[in-house]
Amino acid sequence: MNAFKNKFIFSILAGVIGLGGCSSFNQSVDLSDEAEYAMEINPAEKPIVRTPRGANELDLETPLRCNVNWKTQEMVLTLPYNNSAFKMERNGFNDKLPRFEVVDFSFEEMPAERALLKLTSEAGITLSAKDAPYAKLSGTDINGSFDGVVDMIADSADIYYSYDATKKIMTLSRKANFTLYTPHSRPIILGLLDVLRGSGITAITADWADYSLTFDADIELQRKMENLIKTFEESPTLIAYDVSVFRIYPTNDCKEIEWKNILNEFDFGTITTAKTSVIGRVLTTTDDLNIAKLRSFLGEQAKVVQVSEGKFVVPSEWFARFDVGKCANGKLRENDLSILAKATVQKGNRIFSEITLDSTQGQISQFSVRSKLGDNFVIIGIPNTIFEEYDQPSETVVFMVPRIIRTIKTTESIKNKL
Repeated sequence: MNAFKNKFIFSILAGVIGLGGCSSFNQSVDLSDEAEYAMEINPAEKPIVRTPRGANELDLETPLRCNVNWKTQEMVLTLPYNNSAFKMERNGFNDKLPRFEVVDFSFEEMPAERALLKLTSEAGITLSAKDAPYAKLSGTDINGSFDGVVDMIADSADIYYSYDATKKIMTLSRKANFTLYTPHSRPIILGLLDVLRGSGITAITADWADYSLTFDADIELQRKMENLIKTFEESPTLIAYDVSVFRIYPTNDCKEIEWKNILNEFDFGTITTAKTSVIGRVLTTTDDLNIAKLRSFLGEQAKVVQVSEGKFVVPSEWFARFDVGKCANGKLRENDLSILAKATVQKGNRIFSEITLDSTQGQISQFSVRSKLGDNFVIIGIPNTIFEEYDQPSETVVFMVPRIIRTIKTTESIKNKL
């Protein structure tokens, strides 16, 4: 037992030595006393087992998502794509239903699972409803094939079904798992990822080898994605946003940024509009006020801390979402911040953007911005007390540059076009 205690003390000391940083420390582990050590632990004090932070933060999108070149931004990009590459398939096991005719089947004000139970019991099929109850339906004197009647009831209730012919079990569910295959185009797959996130779907698996997205969807989202795919028949316009989010700590006597001084710093007309929302303001500017000049102006009054920098893509007239934490520099309070955008391109290359700042606590603010191609906009006056109590006054600033991606259908095989 003394030998065990010596090993345990040594382990504690090694852990203390390693607390100062993430430097490597090689240590051989003796498992001979593993059973004895397990008996020493109080079950009530056993730590919660979680995936380590380093593994959680691995994100295959990072090289594409979190890389913005502010010096060589291409305001209009022409993107060829192969429309035939789009395909959405439902995953999972689903045998064909038995073939027989349904005659004069009726039900009244009955939840869909009960109507299907009544129908399938006559065929000797066991029914499993995972997330019932579903919508109530009525039907009178229904005739037709068994699979056709099942399809009709399921479609009317906005539910999915799967059938195991070996076990004779039909399973009902509000959601199904889908894989969406896309053209081999990074902006397009990023745009589809952002649209899914804008719909509240975060559990998405992207396969960058075959350019596919796998996710769970209900009937509404499935139809939405099918409609989005159809829009690519018409070579839609995509709007890409380059985003920089930073925190500023005022260092002047007022402990607030004197934003009015920006009018003296730049020529009149550099800031073209200033709009107020419930919280914060949005400034539309010409490119004379770029990211470097903005940071230089703020540096005269505040300490500027980079929070996140990246890009997201939204098809015209659709919603998309950029999660700030995906490109954040470490664990920061603003990591819970999301930027939602709906955008349309109007005549004369004007871009109308509806921007919402959101967090896990709810919506923070909302802005409507009408800008010319080549303009930037800056969201200012977001106090960081929204996210958490701070020891010193600070604000969050969001700098955004919208760009246009024009798509053109082609029959060629296109890969990795940026």
